[in-house]
Amino acid sequence: MTIDPAGTDDGLAAILDALVAQVPFEGWTERALRTALASIGQPPDEAALLFPGGAGEMIEAFSALSDARMAAAAQAADLAAYRVPARVRSIIALRLEHGRDHKEAIRRALAWLSLPTNAARAGRITAATVDAIWHAAGDTSSDFSWYTKRGTLAAVYSATLLYWLRDNSFDDEETLLFLDRRLENVAQIGQMRKQVEAQFENLRGFWPR
Repeated sequence: MTIDPAGTDDGLAAILDALVAQVPFEGWTERALRTALASIGQPPDEAALLFPGGAGEMIEAFSALSDARMAAAAQAADLAAYRVPARVRSIIALRLEHGRDHKEAIRRALAWLSLPTNAARAGRITAATVDAIWHAAGDTSSDFSWYTKRGTLAAVYSATLLYWLRDNSFDDEETLLFLDRRLENVAQIGQMRKQVEAQFENLRGFWPR
């Protein structure tokens, strides 16, 4: 699902914002969606029509909205003067900052996505977020490195997200230190190429081109 950060999907964004506030109490369920719709003056009966695919569609739409907001925030931050690793770090930090008030909802989303039956959707969501990060960082590669970069960052981002869920430090400072260490490791990509290739091959089919 694609969401335009420019605002053409304001209605959907409002529904998702209302939904994510209900998830800690009701989970990623139709009941949560019905409550969310009622809270913004929308007919609760529309819940079944909005996301007929259930929790998976809700989670994917919320992640797409988060990706769009991250990209818009990165553009507003004007990171062009930074080197690419610093841009990537700043963009991930922005995404974590935007999710700070919704940690429980994100935790529940990751728990749902971790089920074996949801692996394909989990891969698609991760691939979309990583691709959004690289685009926001100004990546223009089109050769083999396009996949290598995304496979590498998928591993880094996934590990950082799991660390962040347990982090109670001010402004995610412990998570950002963790991210810095992971990015330092990535700088030595030549030494871990075989591992990276195995990781991105599993996700290769999900990235939009």
